[in-house]
Amino acid sequence: MKIPDEDAAVVEKAGPVETGSLARRSLASVHEPVDPRIRPSDRPTDDVLDEDYVRQLSDYIEHKHPHKRGTSETGSQDDSRTEDETIYVEFEEGDPRDPMNFSRARKWAITFTASFFSIIVASSSAAYALGDDSMVRDLNATQFQATVGLSMYTLGFGLVPLVSASFSEEFGRQPLYLFSGIGCLLMHLMMALAKNIQTVIIGRFLAGAFGSTGSTMVGGTVADIWAPHERGMPMSLFAVMALIGPGVGCVAAGWIEQNPHLQWRWIQWIHVIWTGIFVVAVPIFMKETRSGVLLTRLAKKIRKETGNHHYRARVEDERASLRTLIYISCTRPVYLLLTEPVVAAFSVSPTAYEHTFRALTISLQLWVGFAWGILYVLVESIAPAFRTIHHFNIGQTGTVFVSMIVGCFAGLAMQLYQEKLYTKYASKRGPEARLYSACAGAILFPAGMFIYGWCTFESVPWIGMAIGIFVIMTGLFVLYVAVFTYLADCYGIFASSALAGQSLCRNLMGMAFPLFTEQMFARLTYHWGNTLFGCIAVAMIPIPFVLFWKGPAIRASSKFASQAMQKY
Repeated sequence: MKIPDEDAAVVEKAGPVETGSLARRSLASVHEPVDPRIRPSDRPTDDVLDEDYVRQLSDYIEHKHPHKRGTSETGSQDDSRTEDETIYVEFEEGDPRDPMNFSRARKWAITFTASFFSIIVASSSAAYALGDDSMVRDLNATQFQATVGLSMYTLGFGLVPLVSASFSEEFGRQPLYLFSGIGCLLMHLMMALAKNIQTVIIGRFLAGAFGSTGSTMVGGTVADIWAPHERGMPMSLFAVMALIGPGVGCVAAGWIEQNPHLQWRWIQWIHVIWTGIFVVAVPIFMKETRSGVLLTRLAKKIRKETGNHHYRARVEDERASLRTLIYISCTRPVYLLLTEPVVAAFSVSPTAYEHTFRALTISLQLWVGFAWGILYVLVESIAPAFRTIHHFNIGQTGTVFVSMIVGCFAGLAMQLYQEKLYTKYASKRGPEARLYSACAGAILFPAGMFIYGWCTFESVPWIGMAIGIFVIMTGLFVLYVAVFTYLADCYGIFASSALAGQSLCRNLMGMAFPLFTEQMFARLTYHWGNTLFGCIAVAMIPIPFVLFWKGPAIRASSKFASQAMQKY
């Protein structure tokens, strides 16, 4: 790649240096996106650039400030360094070190491994509910306490990515996958050995916290290594793993609970085993995929070998200080959720035009959160519904969750057709070409709720309720894939933060819905309770159609989305 004249002049000033096949650019021509809240004045000075974060933390604790902006340790001023002297390193086109240029075998290995973690944490989220009876008996707990354990998992799932997702964008994906896997394993071990319900509830929250990496970060990983036109199938694989997980976990857990020698503790032990396999797989099959992290490592190597501190990666501009890094990393997901209309559109500006979109984005936030809440309503209510209405035992009830799995594969078949539509219309529609299937899913989702609700009579064969679950999961699958692929396309390297912000509202509803499910169905009955949910879903049908129509205008007002889209 040819270095622009302005960059060549900068390199000449900085002196000759061996950078391999890295492109060297000025601030004006660098391609790598960075948080748009970073101002030029926020960029770190040369003496701070390689300073260890432990030392910075120690300085803050001891109220020392030896590295004030513009002053080196010797007291000399750094003001002579102008923007034009900074040399940003980037990958050349075709550079094999660029995650976008990994071999297809490596890309699929990374995608499969990350998605494997998704199915583990999704399975754990739901399988727990099938062990309620034996756990309540063994730990002398109440049914409501057991349900709190189900909700705590989704609370951890929603809150922790607000921090972890952005730190993965600063420090790398691979270390966080490994750390999260180990933490998730230890939490399941703690629950398997628990002596009281309080330990189980705490373990569930922490297991959800560690396991949240398997939800929010996988979308970012896919965006790291697959170009937009290639992401459909990798995202579909991820969605299949994430959404068949509850079905697979509940099918197995039902028969484990049925066996008096296994029951609820072995539901946890099975997840310990599978999580251990994932932890072993991470260093074998996964590589770092965050390009900014890789460029930072290369820039540090160049600075160390040459002594020229003008070389840096663009993402290092976010690291002016430990305080700036924490602020940028921890607030980005919430900032995206509250200020970026595309994220709010899938989760919740002062002209009349902006007020119109504020109403739209709140509606879309509620739509996705509502759909996720319904998933956990099913997880919590299927077992008592089939036991009460059709007198199934717990093993047979677990087998009913096969309809969830089949529904996900039906959604995958729809997604294959969606990919053809995307290929055909992407050049004309852009990311909105991802939303054809979401429009169909918006209709299927309430249809499934009505089928399920009005088959909850003893006179109707049990297969009617199973068909309703199948239709609900088909609609939920295509909605889930649409959210992840659309946000990944819109936000690129910021995808993990965007998904974490959207995930917060989604999982808060997933936490809240099971807490009132039992009481609601007791008062309204299964058919009227599900009819209420179906009517709410009908009111939300227009939402994806409006986003399909007005999406480009919404993205035009997005600082993050406009940066990420320019990279492609």
